Amino acid sequence: MNQARAQTRAVNCRCGAVALEVTGSPIITTACRCSSCRKAGRLLEALPGAAPILDANGETPCTLYRKDRVRCARGAALLREHRLDPGSPTRRVVATCCNTAMFLDFTRGHWLTVYRDRIEGAEGGETERGRSSLAFVLRLLAAWVAMGFRSPEITYVGGRLNGAES
Repeated sequence: MNQARAQTRAVNCRCGAVALEVTGSPIITTACRCSSCRKAGRLLEALPGAAPILDANGETPCTLYRKDRVRCARGAALLREHRLDPGSPTRRVVATCCNTAMFLDFTRGHWLTVYRDRIEGAEGGETERGRSSLAFVLRLLAAWVAMGFRSPEITYVGGRLNGAES
């Protein structure tokens, strides 16, 4: 698909000071049920004024995009990371202006997991359920192949989040 013609969507924090843009189709839209996402969701939702992360079932609704199709449009200086374990390759990124969790970055991977409620127009988006792990892995692999086996680094996150205790 020609990226110049591809759809671009805004990913905003609650107050609007931080905005990302995602271009093109997502890899997958799903809801994570893992214990790490549940724990991080509870911790980050407990920050003052924080936006919800977990849904009524305790799952994390999210949409995965290729890293090369996500850019920070404004507010990069307000983005901070939180890791459940300091050595973990997985970090959750929060807009500190209003404590809105924006995305999860598996730093070794080629995708970003964007919290679905942050994506403009994503209300009630379709969630793929009941798909096998193999189908999920195949979609990730196809995206990586399309990227030429690159795993871009997200460099616009400026430090660690204070106030979220693991």
